[in-house]
Amino acid sequence: MREFDHAAAEAARARQDQLTKPPGSLGRLEELALFMAGWQGRARPRLERAQALVFAGNHGIVAQGVNPFPAEVTAQMVRNFRAGGAAINQLCRVAGAELSVLPLELERPTRDFTLGAAMEAAEVQAAMQAGATAVDPGADVLLLGEMGIGNSTVAAVQAASGFGGQPADWVGPGTGAEGAILRNKLRAVAEGLARHRPDSAAATLAAFGGREQAAICGAVMRARQLGLPVILDGFICTAAASVLLRDDAGALAHCLIGHESAEPGHRRLIAALGMRPVLSLDMRLGEGSGAAVALMVLRGALACHDGMATFAEAGIGAGVD
Repeated sequence: MREFDHAAAEAARARQDQLTKPPGSLGRLEELALFMAGWQGRARPRLERAQALVFAGNHGIVAQGVNPFPAEVTAQMVRNFRAGGAAINQLCRVAGAELSVLPLELERPTRDFTLGAAMEAAEVQAAMQAGATAVDPGADVLLLGEMGIGNSTVAAVQAASGFGGQPADWVGPGTGAEGAILRNKLRAVAEGLARHRPDSAAATLAAFGGREQAAICGAVMRARQLGLPVILDGFICTAAASVLLRDDAGALAHCLIGHESAEPGHRRLIAALGMRPVLSLDMRLGEGSGAAVALMVLRGALACHDGMATFAEAGIGAGVD
């Protein structure tokens, strides 16, 4: 696994200190430039190629009445992605990201985790491998997103299993659950936690699913091997990636959280991870949308880092403030 290149980050910091601005005046944009420098291993990081991957899966937990939409909507949305009609298509176009959508055995949902394990170990491995294989080694940054009816329930039980708390701490409306449907989500998460006690990343994915969550984990791990910075999307994507912390406390060091989702559990999860999202725009769509918007901010950060003149280049005295 690649590690953060502190020498490259220090060289980037030295450049920041010479640019025509008061030190630190670009705030988080400067931090993002240093993050990218350290993970790309270059003092002047680049964003020539941004890859966006959206993984889609179906879930047996839908049988418990946890979602107001049927599982068939997952495949319908995949078709919409491929036709260019979804929000993520528009945002990737504006942000300059190459989008790929990868459905994972939609005709064969994972099993209901209240009744048993959602996946066998071989299914977990296959989904993780699909995620890893999809990563472009030539990319400069990787954006991750997901689609799957029922997967906010999976995210809630994954987060509760990994970080503790009660189901109500993690369960939110998702695609619009309220009333009896929201109560079904809470019950399903409680039953899942009572049935399963996983103690590793693979065991967590096997216990609760889903295939798209496992693919996200595989992609995150492959990106780390490549030293490729990752932008995670919202609650579901972050909860999936956080499963990896059960095996390695530093597994997400190369990841940014693109935005703080309006889904209630995401703020709690971000706090548990000790991470800071790039944006907070009250989004809760999923499908990588928040990661794509964060990419636009990241492009701004690197444009300033690379394109601004130094005081010497601009002929400005060092005493200017």
